[in-house]
Amino acid sequence: MRYSSAQFTHTGAVRDHNEDAYVAFPEDGLWVVADGMGGHQAGEVASRLICDTVCSERQRHGSSMSVDDLEQAIYLANQRIRKYGDEQLPGATLGSTMVALKITDDRYNILWIGDSRAYLLRESRLQRLSKDHSQVADLVEQGVLSEEEAESHPLANVITRALGVETNPAIDSVEGKVLPGDRFLLCTDGISREFEREELEQFLMEEPIDDINQALRHAALVKGCRDNITSIIVQVESPMRLTGLADNAKDSTFPLGQWNF
Repeated sequence: MRYSSAQFTHTGAVRDHNEDAYVAFPEDGLWVVADGMGGHQAGEVASRLICDTVCSERQRHGSSMSVDDLEQAIYLANQRIRKYGDEQLPGATLGSTMVALKITDDRYNILWIGDSRAYLLRESRLQRLSKDHSQVADLVEQGVLSEEEAESHPLANVITRALGVETNPAIDSVEGKVLPGDRFLLCTDGISREFEREELEQFLMEEPIDDINQALRHAALVKGCRDNITSIIVQVESPMRLTGLADNAKDSTFPLGQWNF
């Protein structure tokens, strides 16, 4: 299978700096989104260390980088965040949420910690693949809150897990089969808190994915988003779409790997 992706990160409508970061390597079936926390310097450093570490490990392993290699890269990033905090910012809060997608052959793996999310659009229906590590998510699981109440709860942004906080962080994962036409969304909570699932579903059913990202960014800014916003949309190309791309030279190339902070 082949994949294309469209991605952006933006400071948002209120913040004066961006603590989000991402990496995108569609040629390797690898994408990561990170959302730093801990203030101006600390948050930016934490998310950047995650992306830098994934990039360096990907360079070391090349196209053979496996899901296990990705997981080890995330644990290595955790060590680097903690080391930086101990040496450069003693006493400061330093950490980052993270969500990653790795596609190998016809299987996808999602790894995450915190409240950065992964969604899958399949047959015009959007489902959330990740489960937030947050106080309100725990309350939903306990039956105290509904999913709708959780989205607008005052404690919605209080997370219970993040990279850089513990020596051995608990990273969750889920896997499944990839089908032609699948569309994945990885995003920080700056996006997921601004839009209901039904709204995201409507966005993701549009074409092409670059326009979807532009529309997401514009709509979030119009809403006055109070947080940084970052989105990666991954398209699993269907055979029909690949045939169309082959007939059009200007559309036959896929974006090279990139990272952004």
